[in-house]
Amino acid sequence: MTTLTPIHVIGGGLAGTEAAWQIAQAGVPVILTEMRPERLSPAHHSQDLAELVCSNSFGAKAGDRAAGLLQTELRKLNSLIITTADRHAVPAGGALAVDRGVFSRSLTEQVASHPLVELRRGEVTEIPREGITVLTTGPLTSPALTEDLQRFTGMEYLSFFDAASPIVVGDSINKEVAFFASRYDKGEAAYLNCPFNRGQYLHFWQALCEAEQAALKDFDRETAKFFEGCLPIEELAQRGEDTMRYGPLKPVGLFDARLGDFRDPANREKKPYAVVQLRQEDKAGQLWNMVGFQTNLRWGEQGRVFRLIPGLENAEFVRMGVMHRNTFINSPQLLSASLHFGDRQSLFAAGQLVGTEGYAAATAGGWLAGTNAARLALGLPLLTLPVTTMMGALFNFISSASPKHFQPMPPNFGILPELPQRIRNKQERYGQYRDRALADLEAWQTSIKDLATCRV
Repeated sequence: MTTLTPIHVIGGGLAGTEAAWQIAQAGVPVILTEMRPERLSPAHHSQDLAELVCSNSFGAKAGDRAAGLLQTELRKLNSLIITTADRHAVPAGGALAVDRGVFSRSLTEQVASHPLVELRRGEVTEIPREGITVLTTGPLTSPALTEDLQRFTGMEYLSFFDAASPIVVGDSINKEVAFFASRYDKGEAAYLNCPFNRGQYLHFWQALCEAEQAALKDFDRETAKFFEGCLPIEELAQRGEDTMRYGPLKPVGLFDARLGDFRDPANREKKPYAVVQLRQEDKAGQLWNMVGFQTNLRWGEQGRVFRLIPGLENAEFVRMGVMHRNTFINSPQLLSASLHFGDRQSLFAAGQLVGTEGYAAATAGGWLAGTNAARLALGLPLLTLPVTTMMGALFNFISSASPKHFQPMPPNFGILPELPQRIRNKQERYGQYRDRALADLEAWQTSIKDLATCRV
């Protein structure tokens, strides 16, 4: 019996953890190397694998939502990350959110105990020149490895800054002001909502615009590229008085049931002018994440300004918002839709490093890169997913978009091929996208008789 050479996976985030698991499940030995705790990052707080930094939410669960469809596809493909997230979910209305500490510890234990996984701690400063390698080092790739990757690609990176929202102690939130509700009463009322009247909102907006920001590291502010889907709250405020009210502070569909029935025309004037939503961070409901409040404000300024939010006058923050550098490669010039480098088939990449956005997208990249790395080791042809699936569409996009204007892409229905017939109703259209994606994924799985990691 031939002994297989271990595959190297570099980086123990969501993508790396998923990739290592899929490789091992295919019967191929794998060495997973994570630099923490030997070398720390400015965004992480533990040494556990797959630590969630920006939020504890994977996005909407419903299959007629882009993130939810991606999660559903991953469940059908036996994703370790998604099945573990389901097991450690906390109430979050229609979203899949987890107790992040328990979630990461569970993943670390599962991966470290797998007989075909060797978990190493320490910094990797060079891409291995021999054997099969999967790069999943994410937006905070160490400087030494970044330089080596630049030498290998012969190209410059595109860079922007990503941000994490503050977390508030639940007991410090004024529940006489904040109210539980989900938009349009959909799902369980798992969000705490802090309502503004017009005067309160304008006072908060002005204070936010005038608050002092922390200096951005590594790049001048003028050269930093912000991802539009994860803008700092102060950046939104600077764009205009009402920008936040049409973004993360939109009051649409939110009503305090203590004020009466929201369907009663007499109560229409009672709706809030703007709303800050807090999402449950842990199973016990002791910690709450400020939704959409990624920020680069100085910590003292965060406390001062955010306590102007009704209901957070006495808020106790267990973590302030932070910003950090996010680095990604120009994937359309470098990668195939199977996530290997065009001029080196034995080198794969996944996660935010390749320009996908969101936890489910990082997991999906890890699944495909790990699956294909294992298949290469086993002498099997590499896979691409149907472009009608969210996974297939996402990796098709990052490998074929315009290199000149390439920007990170989250899962969304806009990257899927159009339906045969135009459907005007958005909910019905998204449902059709979902049904087609899942049917095509099932047919794809059935057609691949040798897909060991899929276990169809």
